[in-house]
Amino acid sequence: MKSTNYRILSVAVILLLISNIALVFFLMKDKDGREGKRGKEDPSGIMAKELGMTDQQVKDHKQLKDAHFKTIRPLYDSLRAAKAAYFALIKDTTVSDSTAAVYRERISTRQNEIDSMTFAHFKRVRRLFTPEQQPRFDEFVQKMMQRNRRDSAGKNKTD
Repeated sequence: MKSTNYRILSVAVILLLISNIALVFFLMKDKDGREGKRGKEDPSGIMAKELGMTDQQVKDHKQLKDAHFKTIRPLYDSLRAAKAAYFALIKDTTVSDSTAAVYRERISTRQNEIDSMTFAHFKRVRRLFTPEQQPRFDEFVQKMMQRNRRDSAGKNKTD
């Protein structure tokens, strides 16, 4: 009797192990059968393929991208700090609406700076491309900006 229970338990454990492996595999794949987020290719590599970028364009883009991130990273850090300070006000029961508004304005200012710099960066990157590549770049940017954005119903906007 104990041998039968042990055998049933062993089979159950093996089936659970197989189902867990299958689940992990399917979670790592997205709808199109490509690898999921954990194995996602660098957006620059995807862009190079989709637009048919030359080696020189790839090199120039990397220089622009590196310079952009070097400049914008401190702004993102500042934005995170501003948001942390704003949401830290939650614990202050005496905080006034005007004080909260000042903190929101700081966040808004930093976000506007980031958006403005990113827009200018994309304009510079666009100039790297031939007139034939530019419409594809425009579509790529739109697709990239919509990636992982959700509407009010919680659905991906790109679905």
